Amino acid sequence: MEKRLNRTDLGFSLAFLFMLVIATGAFFYGVKVGTDRVQAERLEAERSSKPLAQSAPNAYQQQDLVSFYHTVFLPYREFQNEWFSARGEWNADPSADLSASLKMLSKTANAKYAKIKSAFVSPSSPLLKDAQTDYMKSLKLFSDSFANLASTANKGTTEQLLQSLENQAFYTEGRKYALSGQNAYYTAMLKWAATVNPDIPEDFKSPAVIELARWKSMPLIIKNKVAVDYLSSHSLYADFLPHDLTARIDQFIRSGQADKMKQTTVGSIAELLTGTDAVRNGDFLGSKTMLYPNEQLPQLPFFIPDK
Repeated sequence: MEKRLNRTDLGFSLAFLFMLVIATGAFFYGVKVGTDRVQAERLEAERSSKPLAQSAPNAYQQQDLVSFYHTVFLPYREFQNEWFSARGEWNADPSADLSASLKMLSKTANAKYAKIKSAFVSPSSPLLKDAQTDYMKSLKLFSDSFANLASTANKGTTEQLLQSLENQAFYTEGRKYALSGQNAYYTAMLKWAATVNPDIPEDFKSPAVIELARWKSMPLIIKNKVAVDYLSSHSLYADFLPHDLTARIDQFIRSGQADKMKQTTVGSIAELLTGTDAVRNGDFLGSKTMLYPNEQLPQLPFFIPDK
């Protein structure tokens, strides 16, 4: 006959099974905790090493900034100068052939696009790569904008044509990308400065309000970053360069006009100067020796008088 388990044996068996279940659960829980801890340590190690990987030892060297100036910035600047020159001619001469002018500007934008596209920009300096891409996008959008309006441009006045441009998405986006490219280039200069002067941060985000006391204590390279941020945030696509705005702000403060007009922030002075067309291309070069005799800048032609 089959022998039946008595109550004691049955209780012992159940207790053994219960302990086995607990032991098995504890084992797998321990494995999971250990695995999670190893993964956490690995992720922390990767996170700690990531900034080192991002800071390429050859990033943002002066030779990269100079090469970018000649192969990307200068071709774009040549187009930009032609565009502002054309606008000046339109406003000065009501009989100007707007259609022909737009077709020529579109052709110039395409030519400069092709030149910038073929330029080599070191991948170790991603901000310069971003600036190259933004300038190319700007040229493409401007070219399309001018080509689209060329056929009907002579049917209206210069004022009507300029308003049509302002209402066209291609044009406004082209302007936005131009400012973005300019911002990336000047930010790359700041990163270069941080590599040669440990007192200068490689990143700087302009605060909403900058009091004049703080502005006066800033190195020129950071002042330029403030100026380029101001132009970007206010969508000011102008014929002058960010360091021209920097110089005019410093001239305004140094002359005592800021005190006389009770201007206490950099933003209010920049708004006053740009709103009254008081900033001109070349203002920086005209006052560099007086205002910035000992400031450190990359050796770029637009920072050097007579270049």
